[in-house]
Amino acid sequence: MEMVKFGSDDIENSLASMDDKKLDELAFGAIQLDKDGKIIQYNAAEGGITGRDPKSVIGKNFFKQVAPCTQGKEFEGRFKDGVKNGNLNTMFEYVFDYQMQPTKVKIHMKKAISGDTYWIFVKRV
Repeated sequence: MEMVKFGSDDIENSLASMDDKKLDELAFGAIQLDKDGKIIQYNAAEGGITGRDPKSVIGKNFFKQVAPCTQGKEFEGRFKDGVKNGNLNTMFEYVFDYQMQPTKVKIHMKKAISGDTYWIFVKRV
């Protein structure tokens, strides 16, 4: 199992070559989105945090259909600003509470190393 450290500066390099199986082995949640927030990848650890089946959320809009509690300046606003400016790289604490027990998490958003996709990494606090 490859060790990938949450919040590391080059995390997007480590994930660039990972298939779904390797992504599922991560100890923290990893969600890959397109520029509009559509979910491309959603790993098993994130499913464990939120109680959602990763396969059931692929293709859905993360902000509108999967985690509407993230709509707003603090979360979705940061994502949109980073996408617009071409430099998404931010870390902050948040509470997920949509259809689940409120769970405090640390979020790390980062642009993927190649292509026009973006990562949201999630770790329970």
